[in-house]
Amino acid sequence: MGEAQTLAADGVRELTLLGQNVNSWGRDLPPVDRVGFGGLLRALDGVDGIDRIRFTSPHPKDMRDDVIAAMAECDAVCEHLHLPLQSGSSRILKAMRRTYDRRRYLDLVGRIRSAMPGIALTTDIIVGFPGETEDDFAETLEVVDEVGYDHAFTFVYSPRRGTEAAAMPDQVSDEVKRDRITRLVDAVQRHAAARNAALVGTVQEVLVEGPSRTDPGMLRGRTRGNKTTLFAGDAAEGDMASIRIDRATSQTLSGQQVVAAVA
Repeated sequence: MGEAQTLAADGVRELTLLGQNVNSWGRDLPPVDRVGFGGLLRALDGVDGIDRIRFTSPHPKDMRDDVIAAMAECDAVCEHLHLPLQSGSSRILKAMRRTYDRRRYLDLVGRIRSAMPGIALTTDIIVGFPGETEDDFAETLEVVDEVGYDHAFTFVYSPRRGTEAAAMPDQVSDEVKRDRITRLVDAVQRHAAARNAALVGTVQEVLVEGPSRTDPGMLRGRTRGNKTTLFAGDAAEGDMASIRIDRATSQTLSGQQVVAAVA
């Protein structure tokens, strides 16, 4: 808390909590001090000057109801969650030694969307894990279609010497991996484009990061849903600007500043 208060006093407006399984925070604390990750979010939400809170990367097994409730109820916690999937096949998830299956993951997504209907969901997906069949990959595509991710980091499995997976039978050929990653990216991009298109005509709060990297005449920032937004306006770096979204692609939003920014 002290660190967050110091950062806020220095003008920091957005905090990102980092950890391999960040939402497991607090479980190793003595019982008298244990507040859990949901409690941490609520405490940080009370720090004056902190307007946005994000966290990455959570583990699905620790996205419990108290964390979901804190996300929905805390004004500063952004409506964005990176929720790693890895595979839509329960059989492959078990081989990966993930501690959830397809049904549990989709049930979790349902609870999250029930609490925060407009949340932006992003994920990580691996194709070509040893033993992955075409049916397994089809299950991954089904989950992508059911969830409708706003973005996904997609990876092709590659053996790493000394790991258990590298010694597994039924390694997937490079040709099959290339085919599957292409189909996966196409599916993800289709949903990302549709979700961004739904924001055209809305006004989004954007935290200004500076000028566009490709067009110095435009400004760049991110929405609470963590979507890169390019816009025309006079806001300064670090301001909160209200942006009317006029155009969208699968990767970015574009628009115009509609009211004076809040410093």
